[in-house]
Amino acid sequence: MAAYLPPGWPTGVHPPGSEGFERTAAAWLLDVVPPDYRLHGVLQRHPVALATLARRHLAACVEGARQGYRTARTELGDVLPVSGVDAVLAAYRSEGHRLVAAARAADLVERALRGQEFTPQLHEAPGPPRQPGQQERREQPEQRERPERQERPQHPEQQERPERPAPGKQKARQPTPVKQQQSVGQQQPVKQQQSLKHQQKQATAGPAKQRRRQAVS
Repeated sequence: MAAYLPPGWPTGVHPPGSEGFERTAAAWLLDVVPPDYRLHGVLQRHPVALATLARRHLAACVEGARQGYRTARTELGDVLPVSGVDAVLAAYRSEGHRLVAAARAADLVERALRGQEFTPQLHEAPGPPRQPGQQERREQPEQRERPERQERPQHPEQQERPERPAPGKQKARQPTPVKQQQSVGQQQPVKQQQSLKHQQKQATAGPAKQRRRQAVS
């Protein structure tokens, strides 16, 4: 069974615990550090020490590249044309990516030389491919189980309250007492005038009848 290699493991370095691991690891580490590191025999005899120095060296290189990228326009804007500054920034980006990858690989090699074993992480472990819409189907039952929103019952006063006719219609159907009094008051003088006229006719008719009787006799 092949040994597990974590993401970022350097190319050409044998898996940890295999034959030739320390030899290939030392050779790769000497390629990522300055050439003068080869003059120190202690680093070749103890690859773990070489890995520690390589990790610190690469971390410093990454930080230097980031700082140079941030200040490139200020430091070089007055001596280079705009196209030249843009080219320098592109070089910083390219070397920055390479240095970050090398620093991660040196850290992994150092941990392996110290005896650490690598195991697949949860987010790295392969699993069955998720079918499209699988997550959506799991969420649907929760939505179905939610009770439907019930309408709020109306207030008892709103249910039992009878409909009231419009004010204009009510006045037209039921005349006000003022109008009734006016209509009654208008009818009474007419009757009184009729009775007075009848009395006057009787009063005038009486003497006339008496004169006629006297003339006949």
